[in-house]
Amino acid sequence: MSGEEQKHWTEHLGELRSRILLTLATFIIMLVVGFLFAQPMIHFMKEDLLQGSLEETLQLHIFSPGEALSIYMQFAFVAAVTFTLPIALYQAWAFVRPGLTSREQRATLRYIPSAVLLFIVGLLFGYYWIFPFLLNFMFKLTASLGATETYGMYEFFRFMFRVVFPIAVFFEMPVVILFLTRIRLLNPHLLRKGRRFAYLIMVVLAALVTPPDFVSNILVTIPLILLYEVSVWLSARVYRRIEAEDEERERRWREREKADTEDGW
Repeated sequence: MSGEEQKHWTEHLGELRSRILLTLATFIIMLVVGFLFAQPMIHFMKEDLLQGSLEETLQLHIFSPGEALSIYMQFAFVAAVTFTLPIALYQAWAFVRPGLTSREQRATLRYIPSAVLLFIVGLLFGYYWIFPFLLNFMFKLTASLGATETYGMYEFFRFMFRVVFPIAVFFEMPVVILFLTRIRLLNPHLLRKGRRFAYLIMVVLAALVTPPDFVSNILVTIPLILLYEVSVWLSARVYRRIEAEDEERERRWREREKADTEDGW
């Protein structure tokens, strides 16, 4: 490797390090802010989730001194990830920006608000649809056994975040696939060809991030498959646009070359 190439790579690594440190600093600040505002979120979710018959039959308990801190940190972590996400995505975009055309830069920059919105939609979808269904299903199973329900608050919220947070992360799939399509690392033909393998990966991921029961796995796997199919469809649209841009660019180049030939160049 020549001296110029080594300097080039050193500059890139230095830039990458600076952007990672900035993202980590933002995450730490948001973690502190999330910790300070965790208490009202905890009370809101307790009242929101444990309504009706659940409020009368279920009480949450703390079984060790350290559990309260762990609960606060769970909420702080999710809040920090949510508010750090736009900063992290912008830093990633800024790092790869020199390798993109001006049109690709504008197109990929628009994915950042979409990614943040999809993450929030994923959180809301998991919290208001998937988790309540699982919660009521588990409580009915417990009632069928005639057992007394005694739950630790830490385990309750840990169960919730194990369901909700991965769903929010998986909701980023369309934006990731669109971005990779836009920078020409993926195309819809490859996505369709690998559909079966992708389905298998999603089933395995759903099994890993959800509680060990069949219903939880199915409830998480189905939205993932739908998201993948939507991603393939969006990728096809973006890929057709890229092909049209390439054809237009080639047509202009041929016209310019023809004009230069006619002018005697």
